[in-house]
Amino acid sequence: MEKFELHILGSGSALPTTRHFPTSQVVNLRDKLFMIDCGEGAQLQFRKSRLKFSRLNRIFISHLHGDHCFGLPGLISTLNLLGRTADLHIHSPKGLEELLTPMLAFFNHQMTYKIFFHAFETKEAALIYEDRSLTVTTIPLRHRMPCCGFLFAEKPRPNHILRDMIDFYQVPVYELNRIKNGADYVTPEGEVIPNARLTRPSAAPRRYAYCSDTIYLPSITEQIKGVDLLFHEATFAEDAAPRAKETFHTTASQAAQIARDAEVKKLLIGHFSARYDDEQVLLEEARPVFPNTQLAKETLCISV
Repeated sequence: MEKFELHILGSGSALPTTRHFPTSQVVNLRDKLFMIDCGEGAQLQFRKSRLKFSRLNRIFISHLHGDHCFGLPGLISTLNLLGRTADLHIHSPKGLEELLTPMLAFFNHQMTYKIFFHAFETKEAALIYEDRSLTVTTIPLRHRMPCCGFLFAEKPRPNHILRDMIDFYQVPVYELNRIKNGADYVTPEGEVIPNARLTRPSAAPRRYAYCSDTIYLPSITEQIKGVDLLFHEATFAEDAAPRAKETFHTTASQAAQIARDAEVKKLLIGHFSARYDDEQVLLEEARPVFPNTQLAKETLCISV
């Protein structure tokens, strides 16, 4: 199966601690890297996770709170020092380009590569990136400022050719692409060979949903229904539910309810408040609601 991995660079929230870096993740799909949020220290964590800067071409910023984007100036500068020449594309809610441009102009007089900013709206789901193997769609969230999560969806792959059947029916090479994409084969004698006899289905396409930061928002369950992996913020335990509501964050048990109602396969919780010396309390609250829950930890790598 083709590589589809999630790397956790940071799983903390806004207040710094010695245990966690601010929020940042990297999706590795077939050795193409996509960064999600870029808190302080993200470039250091990039190194620790043994990821290659040269394979990073897209960054997706959920919202413009500092713990999700303060790492960008340092990362952009590092790429410049490394002599990068490939374009870098940054997707975010409106305002990031205006914030970063003066800083980049001051610290990076001679850029070795170009940066392209792509602003998106946050009130409705929208397709913001697509290539041959992947789509990225926004997930509207509710926070203290415009904010979106992201749904990374692998595209369906062509069927696998059954080589012995291809040889048996003496199928010409020029027919193989059509057959991979579902076409039947018609022999020179006019016999129709069903596609199911010539191929086997490829593995089901995989999906990863990222939801941070947001108040408890049951309306997102339809969009993330049945995803293979869901990351959902779990900033607080249930005894701090009033504080979660006040700051537009979610508790661990609420994140688990979202996972249960959306019938996802696995839940990863993170964006931990600095008040917790041990996030095990959050895991213990989530698992009774949704058993297949795991804590996000720095340098953790999960196969989707």
